[in-house]
Amino acid sequence: MFSFQKEQKVFNFSGIPVGGQPGENPPLMIASLFHNKDSVSKTDRKGNFDREGTKAMLAKMEELSEATGVPAMVAMVANSPEEAKTYIDFYLESTKMPFGIDMWVAEQRARATEYVAQLGVQDKFLYNSITPWDKDIKGQVQRLKDLGIKHVVIQAFDDKDQSPAGRVTSLESIMSQGADSFETIIVDTSVMNMPSTSFSLVANRMIKEKYGLPCGGAYSNGTHMWGEIKQKWGLDGFKAMDAVVQGMGSALWSDFNFCGPAITAPRVFPAVASAHILLSTLVYDETGNIYDNPNLPIRKHFADFITKMQEGGGRKKAK
Repeated sequence: MFSFQKEQKVFNFSGIPVGGQPGENPPLMIASLFHNKDSVSKTDRKGNFDREGTKAMLAKMEELSEATGVPAMVAMVANSPEEAKTYIDFYLESTKMPFGIDMWVAEQRARATEYVAQLGVQDKFLYNSITPWDKDIKGQVQRLKDLGIKHVVIQAFDDKDQSPAGRVTSLESIMSQGADSFETIIVDTSVMNMPSTSFSLVANRMIKEKYGLPCGGAYSNGTHMWGEIKQKWGLDGFKAMDAVVQGMGSALWSDFNFCGPAITAPRVFPAVASAHILLSTLVYDETGNIYDNPNLPIRKHFADFITKMQEGGGRKKAK
């Protein structure tokens, strides 16, 4: 259940290992900033935003990442290339974390990506994303290659077959159009609502079994779209539900997580780290292995427990 026969790809994205066997590396958390109603940045979408508040949130994310062992980056939401440029300049001055740009319209996304290339920061940029709805995937791939883009997200989803298998078929279609040629490829298996998160997780397993590619999803899509639950369960109930889904999603065959607004990081990062600790012991029970990444949450917080497990007759020595 937590070990694949297929060799699992581990990509080096700006110094962060992404992918591998379950439990091998902590999942990359991708938080959003500058989205609509963002209470951190308070952007007016015209280049004016709370720079000090946003800088403080970035520092908080870096602190949480160090404390939990969970790597972090930000996807900045922009409606135009000009808006994206403002955010990119600010971000590069404020943090060393890698970044992405979240823009739905392909042509505007391409123009923002051109600015990334002009700055020469392709190594720390995650292109989000090549989607099944893009009209010219081959042309998009070639444009990205010409710009020196190395790290991409492929979004896998089939409107006609919304099962896990449909997501696999969608990925195969996109990859057949040249999207399999980048240095780093991670697969977003498209969460559509909270209960269908399970379809995304099963698709993660299927894709890792067949192709060994890093997989994950926007598990916050499912939780934050369930808006009426705040009235039914209250804000604390919503926060608890969100933390559980984010943690559980990140533990089940996930190498990354679009984890929602940056302001939720103080609850999401500990939830994900806790889930990954449990994943590590599940992997140990199945395989006898605890991987040697020093940033694994279990190694950061329960090193003595690992020693006791191994001395107590584990199946194998740690890798």
